[in-house]
Amino acid sequence: MRVHPSILSADFTDLAAEVRRIPTADAVHVDVMDGHFVPNLTLGLPVVERLAQVSDLPLDCHLMVEAPDRWAPAYAEAGAAGVTFHAEAAAAPVRLARELRRLGARAAVALNPATPVEPWVDLLGEVDMVLLMTVEPGFGGQSFLDVVLPKVRRLRAAISAAGLPVAVQVDGGVSAETVGRAAEAGADVFVAGSAVYGAEDAAAAVEDLRTRAAAAAAGTAASAPSDRG
Repeated sequence: MRVHPSILSADFTDLAAEVRRIPTADAVHVDVMDGHFVPNLTLGLPVVERLAQVSDLPLDCHLMVEAPDRWAPAYAEAGAAGVTFHAEAAAAPVRLARELRRLGARAAVALNPATPVEPWVDLLGEVDMVLLMTVEPGFGGQSFLDVVLPKVRRLRAAISAAGLPVAVQVDGGVSAETVGRAAEAGADVFVAGSAVYGAEDAAAAVEDLRTRAAAAAAGTAASAPSDRG
């Protein structure tokens, strides 16, 4: 179970200090929005380049941008450990995923709530992670969409059937109240913004989310039928 706090909910005037608030995290989730693919506008490549220089944690860059085929490789070159592009925006997603991997980054594809997962099942071997949005992308602080949970389950089943080491990330509305449901459905990477940065002790909030996710996943495994006769 991995927790990637989103700096979309952090204090943009001192991002280096905000990253230091989450030493217990597995990575820093960086939301890049261009004001076109989504209505909001956040930060871009120069900020990511600087964050890569000052952060002790790997950067998980989520590109909510038009033309990711053009822009995503630069984020890998800037030092991002992982780069996520949207299925709805990529022109040549397999080629892009392979280019990101060639540059040394983990490649991931993101699907909006209404985007079906089934067309991507045969392409799972081309990515390291699939991000399922559990809110409509573009703004932080939205409520978790439980209607995405069946899609999480279908994706996890497809990954297990293929025997692939592909992670399932959920992003949007992840909190102490919702992380267990997502983990029970099959997610293993959790992006949390206000649930972490809105807490007085951000590091403790990360640990709490991870503990809750692990407990929910363990409960699911314990209740699964055994193959032994």
